Amino acid sequence: MRVKATGLAVLSASALLLTAACGSGGASDDKAAARASHASSPSPATALQRTALAQGDVPGYQVSADTTAQGRTRPQADRPQCQPLADVMGDRPNPRARETVNRGLGSQRRLGLAVAASLSTYTRADAGKLVKDLRAAIVACPAFKVDLGATTSTYARVKARPYRIGGDESVSWSASSTQVGVETPVHIVVVRRGTTIVRFMTINLGAPARGGVQELVEVPRDVADRQLEKVRRVLG
Repeated sequence: MRVKATGLAVLSASALLLTAACGSGGASDDKAAARASHASSPSPATALQRTALAQGDVPGYQVSADTTAQGRTRPQADRPQCQPLADVMGDRPNPRARETVNRGLGSQRRLGLAVAASLSTYTRADAGKLVKDLRAAIVACPAFKVDLGATTSTYARVKARPYRIGGDESVSWSASSTQVGVETPVHIVVVRRGTTIVRFMTINLGAPARGGVQELVEVPRDVADRQLEKVRRVLG
């Protein structure tokens, strides 16, 4: 299957584009994802790795482990006040993370719908500051640019967006990513539960475009609810 991925070079977290392209696969894809997840996890698995979504946790989605996060370039915003938003677009919501586990989910029912879900652990002070900094950056940066060295993306229409979810506190916003003249909407939700930060990022490359712009997307409730339930159950 082929999905147009232009304009989303920064959205590499949790193999987001890979799962968008492969999410409609059948049982063979499910088995391959399970093998990849098993092979990428050290033995014994850490508590955070056990908490991350696994194949079969959310019906209708193929789950893939991101095995290439180490060594990637940190996204750089064009202004310091926008850096928290740029970091969320990368492989870790913040470089102060002690540990991060990434997962990519591709919908097998809605072609092109993909979700990046990550779990990160912090000190309590750093976890709280991350959410606070994101709220400030959403207000200060209605538009900004992100540089990854070889690629630059422009984010516009950055706007806080209501999203009911559990946890101690959360922040949700939508934006549009533009590269090479192609605009793609993205929805991001960041949740803090104690010292754990859960980050969801969603795109839908299969959504119909209206006036050259694809329709708004939203982090799927079944994915968000299932991940938060595992956080409560495994991490306490």
